[in-house]
Amino acid sequence: QVQVVESGGGLVQAGGSLRLSCAASGSIFSITKHGWYRQAQGTQRELVGTITRDGSTDYADFVKGRFTISRVGANSTAYLQMNSLKPEDTAVYYCKAETLERRYNRANRYEYWGQGTQVTVSS
Repeated sequence: QVQVVESGGGLVQAGGSLRLSCAASGSIFSITKHGWYRQAQGTQRELVGTITRDGSTDYADFVKGRFTISRVGANSTAYLQMNSLKPEDTAVYYCKAETLERRYNRANRYEYWGQGTQVTVSS
């Protein structure tokens, strides 16, 4: 099992920057991928970007060139660096740790979500 905690949210002006952290604990060596998601008020949760255990990243088109995902510490901590923030980036940002775990002699994928951190961008 893995526990995930996000931090680093806050209030920033449009055009500013913010860095979010995703700290994982537990069976961190089973983590295959970290994902960052966000959910604005009244909307569904959407993917921001991902990073694999080997460091490969992928981003949603609306954040390409502005956001950067990184990982350090034996796959235990993932970061989301957000630059050139826009008011439409305002949302609760969530971190997800995806794992590959063995149960009943079969490997299965599991997802562990943090509780989110609020990011508010003023115009």
